[in-house]
Order: sequence, then structure tokens, then C-alpha cells
Amino acid sequence: MKRWRTVGLTRRHGFAAATALLIAVLAAGWPDRGHTESRTATASSFSPDKLGRVGDYIRNEIASGKIPGAVLLIQQHGRPVYLENFGVRDVATQLPMTADSIFRLYSMSKPVTSAAAMMLVDDGKLSLDDPVAKYIPAFADLKVGVEKSGEAPALLLEPLNRPITIRDLLSHTSGLTYGFYGDSAVRKLYAQANLFDGDADNAEFVARIAKLPLAEQPGTLWDYGHSTDVLGRVIEVVSGTSLFQFEKERLFDPLGMTETAYFVADAAKQPRVAEPMPADRFITPVAGIRDPMTPRRWQSGGAGLVGTIGDYARFAQMLLNGGTLDGRRYLKPETIALMTSDHIGPETGIARDQFYFPGTSSGFGLGFAVRTSTPPNTSWPLGEYRWDGVAGTFFFVDPTHDMFAICMIQTPSQRGRIQLELKTLIYEALDR
Repeated sequence: MKRWRTVGLTRRHGFAAATALLIAVLAAGWPDRGHTESRTATASSFSPDKLGRVGDYIRNEIASGKIPGAVLLIQQHGRPVYLENFGVRDVATQLPMTADSIFRLYSMSKPVTSAAAMMLVDDGKLSLDDPVAKYIPAFADLKVGVEKSGEAPALLLEPLNRPITIRDLLSHTSGLTYGFYGDSAVRKLYAQANLFDGDADNAEFVARIAKLPLAEQPGTLWDYGHSTDVLGRVIEVVSGTSLFQFEKERLFDPLGMTETAYFVADAAKQPRVAEPMPADRFITPVAGIRDPMTPRRWQSGGAGLVGTIGDYARFAQMLLNGGTLDGRRYLKPETIALMTSDHIGPETGIARDQFYFPGTSSGFGLGFAVRTSTPPNTSWPLGEYRWDGVAGTFFFVDPTHDMFAICMIQTPSQRGRIQLELKTLIYEALDR
């Protein structure tokens, strides 16, 4: 397979030129540290030689036919220390991967929607302890599905012990689930409910969700599901506008995230959409998301966004800065601190099952996994927060080293392995 690179990045002499050229491509919108809150970060820097191994790893993945291409950014102290494009967007077209390539973000939409909701909390228009039923009345009548074993196993419906709150939606403790993994009785109901039929908007979609039982009582289990989609509808009710319009006015336009949307409407931009390998594509839609180039009314706050690495970098830098970018405040610093602290620790009594995706060394905040212990044989710091998407994109923010990294890649089957390897190589390149 033909390999293509935007810039020939050598381990020493080509690094500065590569970074400079790619920054020029992204030009005026590239995130700078701007006016930040004062904070303490460790005095550490990256080894150019060791960073070269990061690129070597990705190039080997492309050469071995596992992925078409990728874009990787590592940013520290407000400026890129590593930025490179690899391979092609699509092996069918052989169009080169570029810094403005557009990716399906899937669950990397969740941190964005969570931040949008927390802006309303900062505005005093929403409270974490508000019942969801205050904004979506149908949620007052929800029941919990409880499986009873016996000669004839049955799913019994029990009343809520307490209302679902906005905090539950943000921390995935609402009892709402997904229907595309697992085999519990409630998950099967989700899978059979035709939730994604037609061209429903957020109000119609959430009305369908409200007809299904919860998988467990609110506040008892971290359960990954449609919580953030429901949160997106709450944002609409509170703001009086669509989710995208609210995010566009309050986040995307001010931050300069001009390529971030719920589908790629402009035909001229569609060739920039990155694709997985032909044998690595979803046969059926995941979380209800189909072709990102097809207009739809449903704006899935949990999985619907598409965007570029430059756009997401501006969002990540704003978070790392404590809620500001380029002199404009988006979230209060105490709000960022609240979002990036663990809300499901042992003291809460919230359980974790076999589908606990953050992993044993992490808790979960309000929109992110949060590092609470250092895994064996790693130097991953406490307080690092992160999330990823089912198609392969991932990011993490590390306040200890005043840095973040974003990898834009489309590889559903290889994503976990590649994410682990890249993160290991990135931290091995960090001199201490």
C-alpha cells in the first residue's frame, strides 16, 4: 500500500520544520495558551529522539495494512511539540491525510456536550441536583427493569428509589444504557426498540428512550449509555434552541471550532472525511450514527459529532487552561476542577461492572474518565482525564505536565491496542 506523509519528520533536524509547516496549514485558529490561571506543572520536556519512535510506530501500522492513516498532536505549555499527518484518509481514494481531515468523533462528543451543560450550570440556569424530569416530564414516570430468575425468568418493573438528576447524566449513573453491547434483558429491549428509526429530532428520540425501563436504579452503577444524549435534550429545553445551535454560539464559534458539526453538509468538504480500512467498518450503525455525510435532525450529544484535530485541540487547550482560551472564559476554574474529579469513588457506593470502560485505575468525573491511581509499569499521572470514540479517536489532558495529546484515527477494531501503545510511547518520550 502506498504510504504518504505531509512532512518528512526526522528525529532531530526535521522536527521543527514539520511542526512549523503544519501549524501554518491550520493558521490563525491554532490554540495558544492565552490568558490562563496560574498553576504548577512539572518541569519536564520531550525528547525529539524518543518522539521519533511515536511516528515510527504509526508508520509501521500503516505499512502493515492495519490502518489507512492518522493525525497526531502532542501539545505542551500551549504550543505543539509534535504534530504529524500519516498515510491516507481512505485507501480507496488514496487522498492524503491532512491536518484538516474530518473524523467521526463518536463518544468524544460526550466531553463537548458535558462542557456545554456545565456552561448552563455556571450561568445558574441548571443545577447538578435538578431532577431530569424538571426538563423532560416523561422521566418522572420511568421504571427500573429487574430480572427475576426462576423457572420462567421475568423482567419486573420497579419504581425509582429517587429521581434521575443532571449529575447522574454527566457521570453515567442514570440507569440509562445502550442496546448495542451486553445481553441483559433491558439492553435487549433497547436493541429491539427501533430507537433510531426515521429522522427523529432530539425531543422525539428522548421520548422513545423514556418509554424504556432503566437498567438499574439511579446512582447505583456506572452504566455507559444514552445519558449524554438525554443531557443534550436538557440543554435544548433550558436554552430554548437546538443542541448544535447552543454549542455553536457558546463553544464552537467563539473557540474557532469551525469544522465541528453533526454531519458534513458541504459536498466540497466530504472528500476530507477519513475512513477506516474497508474490512474494519461497522456493518450496522453504532449508537444510531450512520453516514456522517447524511443530514439528520437528530443531534446526538453522546456520539454524533464530526470534527478535525485542530478544532478539538482548541477545546482541549481550553480545558487545560482551566476554562479559558485567548482571553475568553468559557467555564469557571472550579467548574473544570469539579468535572475532572472522581464522582464515583468507593465512598459513593457506585458499582462498576464488566463494562466499566475507564478501567481499574480510573474513576469518572462529569464527562471524562479521571486517573485515580497509576497503573503498573507506567508513569501515567494522577488527575489525567480523557475519553475516546468507538471509531478510534482519543485524547487525554495531563495537568501535571501541562500537556494534552489527541490522536485522530479511524480504526474500530484496532483502537484499544493502538491507544495503549501510543500513550506508552508518548510518556516514554517525556524526559523527567
